[in-house]
Amino acid sequence: MTCALDVEETAGALGRYRRRAERLIVGGGVTLALAIGLGALGVPAPVLTVLALGIVAAGAGAGSLVLARRMRRALGAGVWSAHPAVAVGHSRYATSVVLRSPDGGEAWPLTVIATRQRYELLRPGPDGVLWWCGDPRAGGVLAPPGGGPLIWAKPMRGARVRRRIVARAEAEGLMRRAAPKQPQGPASVTEHVTVDGLSVRLGELPRAAGPMYAALAAHARRQAVPQDEALRPEADVREVPWWRVRSLRRVAGVPRVLIALAFCAAVGAAALTGPPEGDVPKLYGIGVLVLGAFVYSCYQLVTAGRPAARLMARAATASPPTPRRYVLLYDPHGGGPVLVLFPVHGGLYVQPEGLLPLIPPGPPKKPRRGLPARPVGTAWLHGRRDFAPGGGVPFVVPWIDGRPLWAAGPYQKTDGRPESIALLERLAPPPETRSP
Repeated sequence: MTCALDVEETAGALGRYRRRAERLIVGGGVTLALAIGLGALGVPAPVLTVLALGIVAAGAGAGSLVLARRMRRALGAGVWSAHPAVAVGHSRYATSVVLRSPDGGEAWPLTVIATRQRYELLRPGPDGVLWWCGDPRAGGVLAPPGGGPLIWAKPMRGARVRRRIVARAEAEGLMRRAAPKQPQGPASVTEHVTVDGLSVRLGELPRAAGPMYAALAAHARRQAVPQDEALRPEADVREVPWWRVRSLRRVAGVPRVLIALAFCAAVGAAALTGPPEGDVPKLYGIGVLVLGAFVYSCYQLVTAGRPAARLMARAATASPPTPRRYVLLYDPHGGGPVLVLFPVHGGLYVQPEGLLPLIPPGPPKKPRRGLPARPVGTAWLHGRRDFAPGGGVPFVVPWIDGRPLWAAGPYQKTDGRPESIALLERLAPPPETRSP
């Protein structure tokens, strides 16, 4: 591999980023032309608002296009390297990320140039890893393991701020983390871990097609974060209908419908009070947008949310349950929790038999609240783990510590498939060395 652009996922992500920038420029130009036309014709409309929207869209597109060119230069001149990473602090438009240098002796504080929504696509989780291509003194490209999506990052300014950010990253254990497997080199594992009371040398694990229980359990223990407080109790899905369970209402999208309905009521009340004549077009536009959001949220509730909630409720009450050992890990792509499932009596060297992505049970600000307190343990699986003859999907609900956790998708069997092995290696990057 000669450069980072030779990675297929990276080349595709860069192309998508550039096309998105071009669409923003075109959309901003059309909006500006519309605003100018409305102003010339004297149409009673919020011309200044439309003009501002066009300027913002065109400016954002032009800035993204400049970043796309910088990314292409950096990716064409260098190769990907994997680094332990910590996200430290954030605002709406900037987030600080600290990477550890390849030799483990230096920390690189970087400022991410991306909106909050885009950054969430590659936020590093606990013990997370990011790929880097560039010069930490001038700027470069960040990506999750695999090479996409892409964001630009530049060196953080201000010696005092850099020291403070690096100190916070070191307090979270950045310098003590295992060195991740490099995208271009084989791993040489030399770490000792203790799993289920036994000392295991990871470098002596039997070679197999993917990670095994001992390695994944050790990684889960490093990722484990103490739970500060428990979730508020909710109704038991085994005793009440699904719509009385708070977490299932959230899965179905009921809160979105209620919020949209409240906005519709507010706009309707404002219209009934007789607004000034000049505000009528604005109120009409807001009403159309709010009504559209309400209709769309109702459509999502009826076609997707309600069926998903009912499927979860049926799976959660299905019997008999099947016990499985679990390892709780976090996907580097967004930090979502994933249960890696193993046979109960498989020993330390058994490979996973299934993967189950979970919906974070906590509130938006603390999404991991309510996850199991122990990173490894026993889960009781309710539901079906195999495809049914009639085309039903394999959907299970794990019960851990007496409460259900809702799955974000169907149960995935591993069966040694290459895509499953790739996901497992992304969940737990095999360590090469331990920093001193």
